[in-house]
Amino acid sequence: MLKQIKTLIIVTAFIISFSENVYADEISEIIDISNLIENAAELDQQEVTVSGEAVGEAMNRGKHSWININDGTNAIGIWMSSSDAQRVKYFGNYKYKGDVLKVSGIFNRTCKEHGGESDIHGASMEVEKMGHVENELISATKITVAALSAVLAASLMTLFLLETRHSK
Repeated sequence: MLKQIKTLIIVTAFIISFSENVYADEISEIIDISNLIENAAELDQQEVTVSGEAVGEAMNRGKHSWININDGTNAIGIWMSSSDAQRVKYFGNYKYKGDVLKVSGIFNRTCKEHGGESDIHGASMEVEKMGHVENELISATKITVAALSAVLAASLMTLFLLETRHSK
């Protein structure tokens, strides 16, 4: 019985340690953009993987395009093939939640090809999550406050104009 318990403990420890290593590898694969920028000297010319929302718009430059992504910590420009850029359907702005992209490529601390800016030359890109239209809901309280403010402003303007006419 004691031998079976020892075997069970060893097997359980092995399974737990293996599963934690796989999980840690998956997490360490993607780097936050802020960490990338803060550690730019160490990561310069290294292959990195970032994930973030496509924002703004694609800037097409022939066979390649610029796409900016924001992961919530910071944003960075990605130089990728125009065929990859065309797969991005939604770019984040006030009306849309942008596609979430996972991009792997070479990080450049000061890219000589692109005027010394930090960027990533994307080697592969996948759309992790499709974007969508953002439905902006305006609360009834905001509408009421806006309407009352407009009425108050119009009333004050009328009083001001009447006062200035009477004083002449």
